Amino acid sequence: QLQLVESGGGSVQPGGSLRLSCSASGATLAYFAISWFRQAPGKERKGVSCISPSIDSANYVDSVKDRFTISRTNDKTTVFLRMNSLQSEDTGVYYCAAAQHCDWDRWPPDYWGQGTQVTVSS
Repeated sequence: QLQLVESGGGSVQPGGSLRLSCSASGATLAYFAISWFRQAPGKERKGVSCISPSIDSANYVDSVKDRFTISRTNDKTTVFLRMNSLQSEDTGVYYCAAAQHCDWDRWPPDYWGQGTQVTVSS
C-alpha cells in the first residue's frame, strides 16, 4: 500500500519561496504520476501540477505557471514542488497524490498524503 508524506510547508511573506517534498513508503513513486493539489480555505481541492511517470513531463495550471516547478529525484523516491513568487492566493493545504496518469478527470488519484499547510501573508 503506497503511503505519501508531504513536508516543507510553512508561512512566508508575499514574494517568498518554499519547496514542498513528497516521499513514499510501501511502494516506489517511479511508476506513478505524482500531482500536487491544494485546497484554499473554504474552497474545493484543485490540482496545481503533475509530473508523469515515464518521461517526467510536467504540467501546471495557469495560475502557477512560471512560478512553480515540479521535479523528481533521479532515484524516483521524492517529488518536489518548488514555489517561487508566492502570493496570498497560494495559501492553502497542499496535498501530494499518486495516479496512473496526469489526467485528473479520467484518472483521479488513488493515493493521497495528509497535506501540508502553506500560508502566504504579510
